[in-house]
Amino acid sequence: MEPVMRSDKLANVHSDIRGPVFVEAMRMRKEGIDVLRLNTGNPATFGFGMPDSVRNALISNADKAVAYCDLKGMPDAREAICNYHKSKGIEGITPDDIFIGNGVSELVTMSLTALLNYGDEILVPAPDYSLWTNSVWLAGAKPVHYICDEQSEWYPDLEDIKKKITSKTRAIVIINPNNPTGALYSKDFLEKLVQIAREHNLIIFSDEIYDRLVMDDLEHVSTATLAPDLLVVTMNGLSKSHIICGFRCGWMVFSGAKEAAKDFIAGVNGLCAMRLCANALTQLVIPAALADPESTRAMMVPGGRIYEQREATCRELEKIEGLTFVKNKAAFYIFPKLDIKKFNIHDDQQFAMDYLHSKNVMIIPGRGFSWDKPDHFRIVMLPEPEVLAKAMRDLGDFLKDYRQE
Repeated sequence: MEPVMRSDKLANVHSDIRGPVFVEAMRMRKEGIDVLRLNTGNPATFGFGMPDSVRNALISNADKAVAYCDLKGMPDAREAICNYHKSKGIEGITPDDIFIGNGVSELVTMSLTALLNYGDEILVPAPDYSLWTNSVWLAGAKPVHYICDEQSEWYPDLEDIKKKITSKTRAIVIINPNNPTGALYSKDFLEKLVQIAREHNLIIFSDEIYDRLVMDDLEHVSTATLAPDLLVVTMNGLSKSHIICGFRCGWMVFSGAKEAAKDFIAGVNGLCAMRLCANALTQLVIPAALADPESTRAMMVPGGRIYEQREATCRELEKIEGLTFVKNKAAFYIFPKLDIKKFNIHDDQQFAMDYLHSKNVMIIPGRGFSWDKPDHFRIVMLPEPEVLAKAMRDLGDFLKDYRQE
């Protein structure tokens, strides 16, 4: 039999979060080496527990999840989601505008598949979360990356966005709070982004999965509140805020110019019907989780785990010569920059591999986030503060004598 090859649609698809560095780390672990995994935002693996509100809702209602539910999701769950987004200021939405999925990942792929044709383009940030770029490729379209500017606290470069809009551009993706940088965009800035979308008749996909994981007394503004005249698809979920990544609990909300998008939304509906329904057990916990913001908020204030983990990480990063960073305001990621001249770095994956072998710490190189220079990497700040502090001291020790050949 001749070799069976993968589809051409996968030619540009990659996931470095579980890529070569991850594979090597798993090999090392099988050999008994204790590897600190700072590659993926999976809080439960670092001792975070789901809130009692979630646990009680799941246990008390499990029998309600035995049958298939509505293809869009359980009515009580969609009602709770709708009320949550209304409380954030999104107008004109009803539970019928909500689709619950097996994580945001499924819904991103579904929505882009329903929207995009071969040859279409969609604006995606760089650095990005690779789910978006990969899903555009899988839909047969082309992701066009606009630059987020590190010198401006990782805000998108508006002029770069404008230059990259063509007659083929269908939509723009906004990731706020941002992964991998931890940036949080202000209302004034979001209004400028929305105005560009308005001028060019673009659909907005707003990934807001970290909207509850905000620090420093700052406030997250939902993009859809600023664009009632445009079609906005808001993505959100409970994986991070309520420590249930494995539940695969995500949703999307259609708002704004829904009438003009009836055919597109019908296409999404058809794809949801194909998979019958999202995990019903997961949906049982949504009303209880959204009624329990305090368990999330407690992690984000001084004394809370995520806040203190950020502080411990940044204190040690500041001491490393040849490394700079923008302190994150949200989520639990930071995207430091290396002085590539000082360290002669020309291959960021090799840098990550060398650090792994030297200090048994796994990070993800910037290339995993569509960053085209070998000078950045992402740190996931989920271990306890003292563990992160040691990992950063190890990084500083590793870099003292590091130079690539």
